[in-house]
Amino acid sequence: METDTTTNEFHPQQGATPADTLSVSAACPDTHDDIDSRLSHIWQELLGIDSVGLDENYFDLGGDSALTIQLFAQVEKAFKVKVPLPMLFEAPTVREFAGVLRRAGADQAVSSLVPLQPSGLRPPFFCVHGLEGDVSIYRDLSRHLSPDQPFYGLQSRGLDGKVPPLTTIQDMAALYLTEVRKLQPHGPYFLGGHSVGGTIALEMAQQLQRSGEVVGLLALFDTINSSKVPPPSVLNKAYYLLQRWKFSRGTPSDGAISESSALRQVLEANRRACSQYVPHSYAGTITDFCSLKQSGLFAKKEMQRELLAQGGQEIITLPVHPTQMLKVPFVKHLAAALSKSLDMAISKSEICRTQLD
Repeated sequence: METDTTTNEFHPQQGATPADTLSVSAACPDTHDDIDSRLSHIWQELLGIDSVGLDENYFDLGGDSALTIQLFAQVEKAFKVKVPLPMLFEAPTVREFAGVLRRAGADQAVSSLVPLQPSGLRPPFFCVHGLEGDVSIYRDLSRHLSPDQPFYGLQSRGLDGKVPPLTTIQDMAALYLTEVRKLQPHGPYFLGGHSVGGTIALEMAQQLQRSGEVVGLLALFDTINSSKVPPPSVLNKAYYLLQRWKFSRGTPSDGAISESSALRQVLEANRRACSQYVPHSYAGTITDFCSLKQSGLFAKKEMQRELLAQGGQEIITLPVHPTQMLKVPFVKHLAAALSKSLDMAISKSEICRTQLD
């Protein structure tokens, strides 16, 4: 049965442009050519490549969240400006990012809302950051969904090092909902998140319901009940890092991000907030996207959330291991499953709205 796509059209609130905000410490005095060439040189050194075209995408060249922190540190040192991390998603090429540096001079607040894929007529999907606070982990997922599916990330406050990170899940959820409602004043809302992000998305859904709003989809990606996790011993920490190395075939992410004190503070704040958050029963449905196998510390029954969803729980097991869910080529499995869940949730919301009308 075909669905009338015109009923799904989404209209953002007039004037809501969270990605247009920019915070800098001073205007950049360099000439046009000098900015381009110096920025290209920084990218080449960080990415370990011989040349960078002015219109080549930073992420396509191999840029990731760990390198991004180093990139912004070098940009600040070289050009004496502070640029918010989300700007790289809006200006991912040397030419575009150089333009951002030339326009630097405004001193506005940085939004937590990051448009990873803002185009499309469908209702937007809002995806909350993981443990490290950065939303670049969702870039591949957003690209594997329909080009008509708007996708917004919600990143941690404090990544720029200018303000302290939030310390409770409740405060994070409240802040992110403020940003979300600037773009979409009313529901139904479609929310998700990986790891800690799933916990924050759960609290966002709780707060939305308490305010009388409708949550169309709550999608949790490898999210556990962290309040059930005992404080880690030295042995447990070592075992956890070994498990992560085993599944990712690389070095643990904590080591990769040790360059940035701001990022470390955000990571620790998110970790503590999640461990201290005790979730309550949710008056709705939870869709759990789970890896085929969990690392030993987090595979226990009590870590799951099946008792929290009064409206039922749908568990979707993906043929991936931990740390692979959001990475190419494995992200295609999550994208396909999430697309199906979004289609069903949007259709259900439209049917309910028609019946109410």
